[in-house]
Parts: sequence; structure tokens; C-alpha cells
Amino acid sequence: METILVLILLLSPFVGFLINIFVGHRLSKTFPGCLASTAVLLSFIITLYFFTQLLITNQPMDIRLFDNLNLSALTVNIGFTVDRLSLLWLLMVTGIGFLIHVYSMGYMKGDPNIGRYFAYLNLFIFFMSVLVLSSNLFVMFIGWEGVGLCSYLLIGFWNTNHKYNDAAKKAFIMNRIGDFGFIIGIFTLAYLFKTIDFNGLKLAVSSSAGPQTATMLGIATFCLFVGAMGKSAQIPLYTWLPDAMAGPTPVSALIHAATMVTAGIFMVTRLNFVFDLTPDIQMFIAIIGAVTSLFAATVAIVQNDIKKVLAYSTVSQLGLMFLALGAGAYHIAVFHVITHAFFKACLFLGAGSVIHGMGGEQDMRHMGGLKKYMPTTYWTFAVSTLSISGIPFFAGFFSKDEIMITAFQYSIPLWVIAGLASLLTAFYMFRALYLTFHGTFRGSEEQMHHLHESPKTMTLPLMILGILAIIGGFISIPFANLSWLNAYLEPVLPGIALEDHLPLWLQCTMIAISILIALIGWFIAYNKYNRNNEVPASDDQITGFAKVLYHKYYIDEIYDRIFVKPLYAVGKFFNNFIEVLVGKFINGVGQLAEIISVPAQALQNGNLGFYLFCFVIGFCAIVISIILV
Repeated sequence: METILVLILLLSPFVGFLINIFVGHRLSKTFPGCLASTAVLLSFIITLYFFTQLLITNQPMDIRLFDNLNLSALTVNIGFTVDRLSLLWLLMVTGIGFLIHVYSMGYMKGDPNIGRYFAYLNLFIFFMSVLVLSSNLFVMFIGWEGVGLCSYLLIGFWNTNHKYNDAAKKAFIMNRIGDFGFIIGIFTLAYLFKTIDFNGLKLAVSSSAGPQTATMLGIATFCLFVGAMGKSAQIPLYTWLPDAMAGPTPVSALIHAATMVTAGIFMVTRLNFVFDLTPDIQMFIAIIGAVTSLFAATVAIVQNDIKKVLAYSTVSQLGLMFLALGAGAYHIAVFHVITHAFFKACLFLGAGSVIHGMGGEQDMRHMGGLKKYMPTTYWTFAVSTLSISGIPFFAGFFSKDEIMITAFQYSIPLWVIAGLASLLTAFYMFRALYLTFHGTFRGSEEQMHHLHESPKTMTLPLMILGILAIIGGFISIPFANLSWLNAYLEPVLPGIALEDHLPLWLQCTMIAISILIALIGWFIAYNKYNRNNEVPASDDQITGFAKVLYHKYYIDEIYDRIFVKPLYAVGKFFNNFIEVLVGKFINGVGQLAEIISVPAQALQNGNLGFYLFCFVIGFCAIVISIILV
């Protein structure tokens, strides 16, 4: 029974994909959205069933379908694990995925390719479900590559725009770079332990020892983290994610909230018992996470495209999660993944609602005063802004403060970096709130006439996510062992409560500092963009270091100069080489055959006696050659 339900959970979105991709465009305009949403809702209901059953029985399920590869020393099977970690992630994937599907029915209304759009969304949910339910690294890799393919299809969905196609190709290529490291890490673990099954790896790792094993294990975890760098957009493989804004806004919410970009977090968390044996790699992960968090936050403070602000915010928040992972606080990283899923999905869908109401406008310099025109969008965006900024007692306050306390315990310099990133987070998020919804309207008369609140299919998901962004943090209160989440994850991620590490007065001090940081960022943004009603300068008037930040430190231009242009030059050289040498060789062979064929054509004269004479001569030659040999 459990196997059948798991297969229905997985295949329901896949069946929705097949129907929509082949016949969705031939049916009514509302059918693709209804079918796709129903498919994901069914997966969500089954996930809820497994979630409640696991709370009662506390018995995870391992489902093995068949062996895919069976060698003398290594067996790889297609199997799935239904445990507390996978179900927690699956609740986010299917639950928030369902809300995004419903939202898309309003946002994409009237699009001529709506059937293809919902087909891609369903396929994305299918592959993400495969990833989080995987029982081994092979099945995880299938889901890993699948969500990469779907991100390419969804980012470049409006493929008549050349820039959007470039953004899709950029995401695909950057992820392939990370995936190359990921697959090397898988091969290394397979070589070391003769298994890539998670349960088998856990047993093998606990019984292995020796300097050679430690060295190879370090290589494996480093390569695995390279894969996480690509999928979860960490330095230096982060540049694809801001460009992923080319796709429809619900796609941005789906990719950036609780699905694809958290795949790296999930993988490291699932293999926590491996990473715990390589403290140097953990330190590297923590440093990369902290630096990425601050780096992306500095870029976000000057962006004027509302979606670009949220994109760099995602990169920054993912950096904080990796900081927690590097410090070994896996349950805290998972906690921030959950709260981030709530407020970031709400923020992206809120941005989509604004863009929908503004007739496609994304530049905040041309907005302002939308609060009275779009009240539901405003209040949901506002509570999510309070949450991501760490204002008490919204969801992000609890998870971000736990990360800050963990960073303080692990490394004070990294705590300082995380604190600066948090201050900038509060600043750029309230900057976006004030520029978009407060003050006076700065758009055109045509845009003002177009202003309206979004339909219920869009505002209802916003309200649900807004409520979760308010109350979601109460699943893990870091005092007096009130963390339901830590207790829930203990069978999968055993951890020690924070109060066992730090005295209560120091915890309170850390929390007070975090609150002060958030309030400072809020005050600066309020004073600058609400009280003084400042509007960011036009692109040609941005100067100094602000120009460097506005152009994202020119990282894309540097990559283009160092990697892209040399690769193009090498490709052009080999193309010319093939065209000149190989092409001329092939043409020469053809010309030689044509030259030889001219005298040979004379032999085909239609004279039967001549043909018989040639046959006798040939037969005699064969007989003589046999005798001589």
C-alpha cells in the first residue's frame, strides 16, 4: 500500500505533465491550470498522510523498486526513502508548489502557451519530489538533473526573447559545471565505500578509518559541495540565479523558494554524517556561505528591478543556510529553509502581483504609492519583509537569530559578516517596500489607469503565505527546549540544543544585537526612502562605488573576459580547423572518386560479350591466386 501511494505521489505530477504537453493546448484555456494544480494537490495530500503516519509510528519507509546496476562490488537501485527529512522538504515542495500553481492560473491567464507552461511546472515538481525522496545518490542525481532541465525550460519559457534564451542557457551551463563536481563526488564515495545508498554510506562511514580514507573523503565532500554551489547559487557559481528572473514570476517563486535552490542544502543535510568527518570542508562551506551572504546583500541594496532585489536576497539567504551547515547546525539550516520558503515565496508572488498590476513594469523607480491600489499585495509583502528582516516575532526572526547564535559559537569573524549581511537585508527589503508601495505614484498615466489588485487566484496564495510568514517561526523557539522542529528531526539529524552551548544571558544578548541590527537597517531605509522620499538615480547618473555595486562588481564581465571569450576563440579555431582541413579532405576524396569514375564509365558499355570476357578473366585470376597461395 505504501509503495503504491509513493508512486502516486511521484507520478501524479508526471501524468499531469504528459497530458498537458500533448493535449493541454487543444482543450479549454482553464484546463491545463486546473489539471496541473490538482496533480500537485494530490501529491500534497499523500505527503500529509505520510507525515501524520510517521508522527504516530516513527517508522521511516525504504521502498526499493528494482536494481539499475548490479556489479560484483556495487549495486545501484531505484529506491525511495520516506523519512522525517524527506517529508518535511516534500511538504514545502508540494504545498508551496500547489499555491504557486494556483497563483499561475491568474498570472498566466491568456498566455497562448499556457498548456506547455503548466506541463513544465508539473515536471519540475516531479523531479524535485524524486530528488528529496531518493534513497541513494543515483536517484538523487536523476532528480538533480531533472530540476536543472526544468529550470532551463521555465526560465526560457518566453523563448521569442533572445535575452531570456541567454539567461536559460546561462543557468543550464553554470549548473552543469557544478554537476560535474557533484558526479565526481558520487564516484569517489562509490569507490571508497562500494555503495552510494544513504543507509549503506552511513554504516560504511562509521566503520572506516585511515589517512587515505580521510583524504579521499575530503575530496568527495568538496566535490559534492561544488555541486551544491551550482544548484544553490554560491560564489563563484551564483551568477545564473539573478538572470533566472527572465522567466515568469511564479517560476522565480518556485525556483527560489523551497525547491531547486534548496537542493544543495538538502543534499548536504542528507549526507551530514559524511560532512561531519571533514571539518576542513565544513569550515570552507561556512566561509563560502558567509561571504556569499554579504556579497549578494551588497549588490541587492542598489538594484532597482524588484525581482533582481529578491533574487540577490535569495543568494544571500542561501549563504546564511550554508553558514549554518558549515558550522554543523543542520537542523538550524533546515529551519531557515522552511521560514525562507514562506516569506520568499510570498515576496516573489507579491512582486508578480505588482508587475501584473503595473502592466509588466519591474523598475521600482517607476512605482510608488501602490499601497492604496493593491492593499492585499501590500500587507502580504509587508509582513514578509518584516519576516526576512528578522523583526520580532515573525518567522524569519527565529531562524535567522539561531543562525547568528550558531555563527557566534563557531567563528566570531563569520558572525560579524553574517551580522552585516542581516543589516543590509533589512535595508534593501524595506527600501523595496517603500519604493514600491509608499510615497506618490511615479509611473505614467497609462500605468496608473492600469493599476488594480490582482484576482483571487493570486491574492489567496499570497494571504496563506503571508500568514505562514508570520507564524511559521514558532515551530522552533530556541528557549526551554520548545523547539518542535529539533525534536522532530532528531532521529535524522541528532543535535544539541543551543542552550546547552551558551548561557541564557549570552543568548539573549545575541538576540538583542540581531534585533538592533534589523531595526538599524529598517530605520535607514525608512529615513531615506519614506521620510525623505528619495528615488534612486537613473542608470546614467549612478557613479562611484554604487556603480560597481549596480553592475554586480562586474563579475559577469570578468567571467566573459576570462572564460567565455577564450572558449569562443578556441571553438572558432577548431571550427575553422574542421572546416578547412577535414572539409577539404572529404571534398578531395569525393573529387578523387569522380576523377577515377570517368575512365571506369567506359567499361559500362552494355556489351554482353565484353561483360562475359571480364567475368572469365576475373575468375581465372581468382583461381591462379588460390593456387599460388
